[in-house]
Amino acid sequence: MTEASLSIILEAIMFTSGRSMSTDELSKIVDESSDEVNSALSELQSRIKRRQDSALQLTEVSGRWIFEVRPSLSAHLPESFRPDTPQRLLPAAALIAYHQPMAQSQLVEMLGQRAYDHVRELANLGLIDRRRDGLTRRLTTTRRFAEYFGCPEVDYRAVRSWFRSEAAKAGLTSAQLAASLAPDEQMSITEFIDESDSPEAPQLDE
Repeated sequence: MTEASLSIILEAIMFTSGRSMSTDELSKIVDESSDEVNSALSELQSRIKRRQDSALQLTEVSGRWIFEVRPSLSAHLPESFRPDTPQRLLPAAALIAYHQPMAQSQLVEMLGQRAYDHVRELANLGLIDRRRDGLTRRLTTTRRFAEYFGCPEVDYRAVRSWFRSEAAKAGLTSAQLAASLAPDEQMSITEFIDESDSPEAPQLDE
């Protein structure tokens, strides 16, 4: 399989899937090495950027690749066409934005075991970045997160400041803000405890 034909096959797979996919996942599907897949994806990304009249772009977020509409065209899409994030994921998203870079273990303390699934789903949607950091994962928001939630900033530090400012205007703590985003879930969320005062349990996060 040549690199040119591989990139075309990868384009078809990701466009059809309609979701983000990791290099390892794509590598298994096409039965090619991760290096070859990465090379083909980079070539495909460059080729798509050169398409002057393309409505799509290929984006890499946290090691996962996804086709999405160019940001300049987002305003022209009907609200019903825009990707939707399940309400049950919003509290986790808000907590990560408020406390980032946030240890996944800290999120688990606040939300319970369901936090693992929520983090996995948010990462699959391309809304957060999760990187291994010792025994846990360090969670931060992505550019796609900022665009989805209407944050005027992209850098995670600026997104954190924006979220904290919005919460302060409403007189809400991070836990209260998170709970308010999913009232139907009736979540019981533990307030944030600074990591320096609460050492992480010696267990490996999923």
